[in-house]
Amino acid sequence: MRNREVYRTTGKISLPHFFRSLWSLTNRDLKKWYLAPAILILSLIQPVVWLGLFGKAFNFGSIFTSSSFNIPGLSIPKSVLDSLGNTLLTQTFGTTSYFSFLAVGMLAFIVLFTSMFSGMSVVWDRRFGFLDKLLTTPVPRGSIVLSKILNSVIRALIQAAVVLVIAVLLGMSLSHISVVGVLITFGALFLLAFGMSSLFVLLALHSKDWQSVTAIANLLNLPLLFTSNAFFPVSAMPSWLRVIANVNPVSFAIDIGRNALIGIPSTMPIAYEFLYLGVFAVALGVISIILSWRLLKG
Repeated sequence: MRNREVYRTTGKISLPHFFRSLWSLTNRDLKKWYLAPAILILSLIQPVVWLGLFGKAFNFGSIFTSSSFNIPGLSIPKSVLDSLGNTLLTQTFGTTSYFSFLAVGMLAFIVLFTSMFSGMSVVWDRRFGFLDKLLTTPVPRGSIVLSKILNSVIRALIQAAVVLVIAVLLGMSLSHISVVGVLITFGALFLLAFGMSSLFVLLALHSKDWQSVTAIANLLNLPLLFTSNAFFPVSAMPSWLRVIANVNPVSFAIDIGRNALIGIPSTMPIAYEFLYLGVFAVALGVISIILSWRLLKG
């Protein structure tokens, strides 16, 4: 009651009230997720399919082995073929295990596709009238938007952690994995998730139709994924695609993860990549909050 009276007389919200509102709204959205385990399981099916089928089917290491590289009349020692295969894999992917290369890309994959649904929550709250009721209360408009973003970020990081465990069980290399490397990777994924969630919430603020939001999200997600280094290194792309991949925030998060988890040298200093992701996340988050003051009206 005291906070409501302060709001009515001064038009200002105290900082403790802002954080209480933020946690209440974030927890409300999270309950829809952790109280329904089936949703978590279903959300993991697609990246696990990519890991188990695509990652294992594209076994580039088997191309140069004594069993697959067999020319009649030509005898090449198995050790030479293994050495040649490992050299080509290392020069192309930075590692002898393409599955490990792909597994890190799948962490960004799950973050990207989880972030897509952050805006849907705004649309459904508006459609079912909850948002209209919320806007009649002294809840800060910024906390409404930020709660949607944080809900998506928390979900994305938990799902990425599950995918990482599954990748290890399926054969991801453990030679370079450390606690520090995992923390660095998830720091990059946090910034990517925050920025992408802010983008999709921003799009949802302009729309009252869930079909439009879904169509726009799908239109953005696949190009963002396939113009990144999730499946193949940037060096293997055509020159025009390299330009896009080198400014794609998904590529920066994956590059940091591959350096931290499987020891692939990053294409640029890690500090610069974190700075890029940080600016991306903060800029989109600030824009979303500022626009919420104008677009969310009680």
